[in-house]
Amino acid sequence: MYRFPNTYLLVGCCNDEVTHRLKGKTVMTDQERYESLRHCKWVDEVIPDAPWVLTQEFIDKHAIDYVAHDSLPYADTSGAGKDVYEFVKSIGRFKETKRTEGISTSDIIMRIVKDYNEYVMRNLDRGYSRKDLGVSYVKEKRLRVNMGLKKLREKVKKQQEKIQTVAKTAGMNHNLWVENADRLVAGFLEMFEEGKNIMNILKISQGTAIRDRIQEQLKAKANMRGLAYDKNGDDFDDDDEYYYDYGTDEEDYSSGAEDAVSI
Repeated sequence: MYRFPNTYLLVGCCNDEVTHRLKGKTVMTDQERYESLRHCKWVDEVIPDAPWVLTQEFIDKHAIDYVAHDSLPYADTSGAGKDVYEFVKSIGRFKETKRTEGISTSDIIMRIVKDYNEYVMRNLDRGYSRKDLGVSYVKEKRLRVNMGLKKLREKVKKQQEKIQTVAKTAGMNHNLWVENADRLVAGFLEMFEEGKNIMNILKISQGTAIRDRIQEQLKAKANMRGLAYDKNGDDFDDDDEYYYDYGTDEEDYSSGAEDAVSI
């Protein structure tokens, strides 16, 4: 080990008979446990069939200098004492280690038990029979129904998520269209106001020009009539007023208080 470069690490492992009797049923067999320990790069040697409680005889046989384990007392279910490592601690051969959080056989078994139904269904789908898995006929049918309902719920949930995504996208597009529409309408109204102002200016300009032309034409006609009277020899003073009788289609001239003379 990197902290003890001159250390030769031996790992003792109990067999199935002792472990099942004093701790409980295991997931792996004793041979599988031995083999998995041999493949650990920190392990130099595996001692099969190790005793549940270490004795002086076992320590002397394997020339063990120290026994390493975490500091928490490990209950001795064999009845020999309160702690499996009580004897080793008493003779000063115990070295305390730190337990790695989340790494324990109990946690692994708990995860398997928690998702037991899923593991059973997965193995049934892979071709294992209910007898291989120790599952009754009723249990198998109930698991299949439950898994079918679960898949249906997942499918419905996915469809709901798709609908929500589409609705959200549509809402975003709607808001974008509304914002653009507001800008377009505002731009149109602005252009319309500018155009309206221009049209008013044009109308005023055109109205002024037309009025000016009418006045010029009236003045021209008046001048033409004055010239016509001059040619006929009928002079009249500047103080004379000119009248036109729309009812009789006759023209009248008056001078001061004189009576009207019909022509």
